[in-house]
Amino acid sequence: MSERDSFQGRIERYQRDSTPWWPEPKRPSTGAPNVIVVLLDDTGFAHFGCYGSAIPTPNIDRLAAEGLRFTNFHVTPLCSPTRAALLTGRNHHTVGMRGLSNFDTGYPHQLGHVSDHAATMGEVLREAGYATFAVGKWHLCPMEDASAAGPFDQWPLQRGFDRYYGFLDGETDQFHPALVHDNHHVDPPATAEEGYHLTEDLVDRSIGFIHDSVSVRPDRPFFLYLALGATHAPHQAPAEYLARHRGRYDEGWDVARERIHARQLAEGIIPEGTALAPRNPGVEPWEGLSDAARKLAIRLQEAYGAFLEHTDAQLGRLFDDLAAHDILDDTLVILMSDNGASQEGGPFGVLHEMKYFNFLGETPEEALERIDDIGGPHSHTNYPWGWAQAGNTPFKWYKQNTHEGGVHVPLIMRWPTRIPAAEQGTTRDQFHHVNDIAPTVYELTGVTPPTTYRGRDQLPITGTSLAYAIEDASAPTTKAVQYFEMMGHRAIYADGWKAVTRHQSGVSFDDDTWELYHVAEDRSECNDLAAELPDKVAELVALWWEEAEAHGVFPLDDRTIELFGIRFEDHSPHPPSRHYTYRPPMSAMPAQVGAAIGGRSWDLEAKVDRPEGTGGVIYAAGSQTSGLSAVRPGRPAGVRLQLLRRPPRGREQPAGSRRPEPSRRVVPQAGVR
Repeated sequence: MSERDSFQGRIERYQRDSTPWWPEPKRPSTGAPNVIVVLLDDTGFAHFGCYGSAIPTPNIDRLAAEGLRFTNFHVTPLCSPTRAALLTGRNHHTVGMRGLSNFDTGYPHQLGHVSDHAATMGEVLREAGYATFAVGKWHLCPMEDASAAGPFDQWPLQRGFDRYYGFLDGETDQFHPALVHDNHHVDPPATAEEGYHLTEDLVDRSIGFIHDSVSVRPDRPFFLYLALGATHAPHQAPAEYLARHRGRYDEGWDVARERIHARQLAEGIIPEGTALAPRNPGVEPWEGLSDAARKLAIRLQEAYGAFLEHTDAQLGRLFDDLAAHDILDDTLVILMSDNGASQEGGPFGVLHEMKYFNFLGETPEEALERIDDIGGPHSHTNYPWGWAQAGNTPFKWYKQNTHEGGVHVPLIMRWPTRIPAAEQGTTRDQFHHVNDIAPTVYELTGVTPPTTYRGRDQLPITGTSLAYAIEDASAPTTKAVQYFEMMGHRAIYADGWKAVTRHQSGVSFDDDTWELYHVAEDRSECNDLAAELPDKVAELVALWWEEAEAHGVFPLDDRTIELFGIRFEDHSPHPPSRHYTYRPPMSAMPAQVGAAIGGRSWDLEAKVDRPEGTGGVIYAAGSQTSGLSAVRPGRPAGVRLQLLRRPPRGREQPAGSRRPEPSRRVVPQAGVR
């Protein structure tokens, strides 16, 4: 339909005989709040002070004291799937995000992006008249599309956001991030030496976007999706924050878990009688660790604690700014995590997390050689399993798993206009899931999501609004059933019962062992009733298959790291020759976009003809903590760089193993150093 066809005035030959008409501008309903959704990364159920932690989070605690804490809230076990469900109100398989957006497996449940038949909150709220901003981690577009060459159709600006500032990949260095501003790559505005840190930058940009909007168009409410890099690895914080955490964790994870558990019980964060789950396999008793292992674990947890406290301080700046400009109380704030605490640091923790993903062991003694780098710009750390489980107290297992440690996270909501003063600071215990957030926002803003968007029929929203629980703590949950699946790990919740299985790669799915818990009474999954109630197990497993069929979970797929190589198969956009000619100047190019060297054998030969006395970097890949570079010194010699890789090892390193012989080596030739 053209503008003339939609015109509702009158057009005659002359203006004096004509009647003008202006379309009604898109506006949400009167009283619709601003909306801020803050998403932390790899933050466990017990990491905030208001959920039992000893890590200082006064600003998040203040948010909870002025709002509500939800104590039975669930997500998917991984970042991209949770983000897809959060922004669309549908299950993650349904919208094409079974796993990380790094992968496109050729099936509808793993597109590498969110289906265009599932409009995001950004798209829906923008159509309703909201100004929309995304800041921070995206991780919802195929990584091969993340360069300056695009295509850009799955970048934030093309999925409903007016402005964007952040990073497109799953993680980035907090001191040296790979940044995108709107639709182009940019360098950080300062260096680590000048005091730069990504979280501060993201909050600065959030404040700037809000000021730009409300200063000129105060009639338009805004939606800010602030997805922080914190507290995903690398755990990095300014030096003053690292210093204030020295000595805080010397008693170890066993004592920490017991104290967190006691606080959770005392404050009603978990039901009375909830047991503390036993240590996960591979988590050693603190007192049984070697001195080196304890020293490393303490320093790694200090880095994590400093990172989280620094993040809390930056969120405090955001909330204080909104309050100073009389915006905060007109704003619905939702704060949550995308999954449980990470197991990717292994049994001892790592100075450089990329070693974990490349099956390169590192002993505590070896890591301690650079202990003073931990938490700073020259490290890429992740803490050990023991501290991860402490962050998931009182639960077992971690991120990636469908047990409660992987999927049970904090959720805080603040909006004094809707939350009665008498209810502020209280808790809500109804079972809910991340796909319930979008329908909650729609209900509270009075926005009706479209059945078609840009000519595409929209998948039905399957989440259930939790707005009913705001005013009635005793109301029964309206979320009766929710399935879970991640890399073959599976679970099903139904009316207070949960069946769950931890899948082993290579084992037939039909041979998985299902556990059974009455989580209405056994929140921490300590009392497995499968042997006593086999009929209940069979009932729930059958329900899981029904839900999986209904929501597009099939085919089941337990591939993980090997999927990083799928880009080299027939569907890859890379030319068959795998030959590229790079023509400077070029914008920054994320590592996963260009010719990839990880996980495959390759040779690189560079022949350089330069005038006498000139030199420089010929080829470089990686970051400050891992990678390689070939440098031509100031003499006219050619260079040849060769990288050899042995067949990959098995996926899991046995606890206590020493670092294997490196699986890569660079063979220097003339002019290479």
